[in-house]
Amino acid sequence: MAAPLEVILSSDSGSQLWNCTVFDPHSGSSLLSYRGGSSAARSLAVLRGEYLLSAQLGKNFINVWEIQRKDQLQQKIVCPGVVTCLTASPDGLFLAAGVAEAIYLWEVCTGKLLSVLSRHYQDITCVKFTDDSSHFVSGGKDNLALVWSLSSVVQLDLSHAPEPRHVLSRHSLPITDLHCGLMGAQARVATASLDQTVKVWELSSGELLLSILFDVEIMAVTFDPCEYFVFCGGSDGNIFQVSLCSQSLSREKAFQSDNEGNQVFKGHRNLVTCLSVSMDGTLLLSGSHDETVRLWDIQSKQSVRCLTHKGPVMNAVIMAAPANMFLPDSRPTVPLPRFNRHLHASEGDGGESGEVCVRLGLHVQEEEETYLQKADRLNSLMNAVTDKSVFGDGENTKVRVAELEEEVQTLKKVNKDLYDFSSQLLTKPT
Repeated sequence: MAAPLEVILSSDSGSQLWNCTVFDPHSGSSLLSYRGGSSAARSLAVLRGEYLLSAQLGKNFINVWEIQRKDQLQQKIVCPGVVTCLTASPDGLFLAAGVAEAIYLWEVCTGKLLSVLSRHYQDITCVKFTDDSSHFVSGGKDNLALVWSLSSVVQLDLSHAPEPRHVLSRHSLPITDLHCGLMGAQARVATASLDQTVKVWELSSGELLLSILFDVEIMAVTFDPCEYFVFCGGSDGNIFQVSLCSQSLSREKAFQSDNEGNQVFKGHRNLVTCLSVSMDGTLLLSGSHDETVRLWDIQSKQSVRCLTHKGPVMNAVIMAAPANMFLPDSRPTVPLPRFNRHLHASEGDGGESGEVCVRLGLHVQEEEETYLQKADRLNSLMNAVTDKSVFGDGENTKVRVAELEEEVQTLKKVNKDLYDFSSQLLTKPT
């Protein structure tokens, strides 16, 4: 039988033999089971399609498996405290974990702990990267969601603590879940809270776009791939589908089931802990404390499959099947290093003094512009180009052009010198 294109990855808190299990969404059959402990909520992560990571429930370490070796742990990443949430960047370069009220960020290729972000005031409940890995968002029991620009967090100057790009502070009770949509820095972000609301934000500006009020606490939230709908899992077991394309949509609204796309999925008997949508947007996956994972047909709102577990479901996601998952003889292309527990190597992680670390593509940059700001700036530039009065006519223009050409040549020389220096460092024999 050919390997499925998508698989269901789930875990519960009651299993004695398995940490997490892989299911075929079409047949419901169990394909793989990974041994070793139990996973905490919102702590399953796949790294580069080659490693499976899981924060141990109630413990201070992260379990790591090679994706195709289900019976043997690759290593354990020891953390300073109990890990409350875990995520890996989609490009596979960074790993972020919530420990109490702090976010720990590691560089995967070196294992270095790059930053410890202590901007939350209470425990962190969830952290997610954007699809282009340029930002990540954290939510906590302090009612706050913080938007972090990765380029401002990963910096060599440790004397200045990084600050979040935006502080989303419109919730009145702890945040239970969040979801980042597509489009990278221009994405929309949904946050769910015990205050019975789900709020949708514009990531680039931090502006609140929509607030939806329910009559129950909301424990899980996700978009469909096209972002036509937002799905919200309630503490009563119901799943609410809210249309984002309704013509009557206002900034604040109370949920009401209607014919415009607002519907309710009924079937779970206890609170919904996690939600996920298939790549084609036709199937909704949900996990619940009623010890089941359900697969729903979104168009008909019917449960098409129910997967029974041994305890309350902590994690459930439907995802593209990694290429190596069903190839027992395959090996990861890049082995994982040992992960540091301290910001500075001199604090006991055995780093060499004077070592040089070159991180390609990372730089401190200004905040991303919104669409309107970009449009205004481009319009101003076009007007400046067509208006000769900006630079003047005749000799003044020629002098200005000559100065700019000289500056370009200087920048090209600086760039070439920097490239040659970097090449020597990377190719220098050890």
